[in-house]
Amino acid sequence: MTTVAIIPAAGSGKRMQGGLSKQYLPVDGKMILLHTLSVFELSPDIDEIVLVAPEEDIPMIRQMIVEHRGMSKVRHVMAGGKQRQDSVRNGLAAVENQADIVLIHDAVRPFISENLIRLTVQEAEKHGAVAVGMPVKDTIKRVDPGGWIVETLNRQVLWMTQTPQAFKRSVIQEAYRRADEDQFYGTDDASLVERMGFRVKMIAASYANIKITTPEDLLMAEFLIKRQKRGNVS
Repeated sequence: MTTVAIIPAAGSGKRMQGGLSKQYLPVDGKMILLHTLSVFELSPDIDEIVLVAPEEDIPMIRQMIVEHRGMSKVRHVMAGGKQRQDSVRNGLAAVENQADIVLIHDAVRPFISENLIRLTVQEAEKHGAVAVGMPVKDTIKRVDPGGWIVETLNRQVLWMTQTPQAFKRSVIQEAYRRADEDQFYGTDDASLVERMGFRVKMIAASYANIKITTPEDLLMAEFLIKRQKRGNVS
């Protein structure tokens, strides 16, 4: 079985309120993108990586990250698009037909584990489409545009969705084809598969599998790195 990981890293990091794109910000002296790529490079369940980046950054990424850091599994560095979905679509164009599973993971989720990668790939092989996440901890309210509470949702059936998400290649390619045809933009890759009527299996990940998008997330990331070094991140 051949598994290709698509890592979209074309975001501008507007919520970070800084001049540097969030994927290049340092955590524990090492850029977030490198933390993420290193896990996939070392994973025995990943055969190839397709990295999607801002077009103007591609020469730097090829030289400073792929070549200098010895990321041999990064076979393609593709230019990103306006939105994340456009970037993943560009990454899918580089996936060859012999690939069995396509795994998609946010570049700014550096606390992905090899065990979670393995489980996601295995479940995708069984079910065809898999998302990872965790049950919500807080009470969730649905609110109208005026700020009034409409209803309180049952949190026992609500999950915070993360990445990686993994799919049989034919499933995710067809989902993206239909989304392009209908000019539909979803909030994640699984939503494109769901709208085809294809069931997506949800599996538990980790509350530590955070997405770094704000300055507060950077502080949490530094804390998690320290815990990771002590061997107790879960």
